[in-house]
Amino acid sequence: MPVPWESLIPFGLVTIMFGVTGTGLLFSKKAQNDWKPPRYGIDKWDEMMMTRDEKLTGSLRGQSSEPIAPDSYNNIFHKSK
Repeated sequence: MPVPWESLIPFGLVTIMFGVTGTGLLFSKKAQNDWKPPRYGIDKWDEMMMTRDEKLTGSLRGQSSEPIAPDSYNNIFHKSK
């Protein structure tokens, strides 16, 4: 008659490995998003704001409280003729 707890070792290994890979994936996603949680349900408005933030700060997740944009931001939209 087999011992009923023999299956607990493989079950524990599988559970631990799922935990390790899930934690690694979360760490990777947060590292790519400036240590902030990933965004879900991004619509067109969010994409435009992310583009604006990237032009202002150099990061998709960065925000600026400066009232005047840097010259590099203005040169993108106002092309000299």
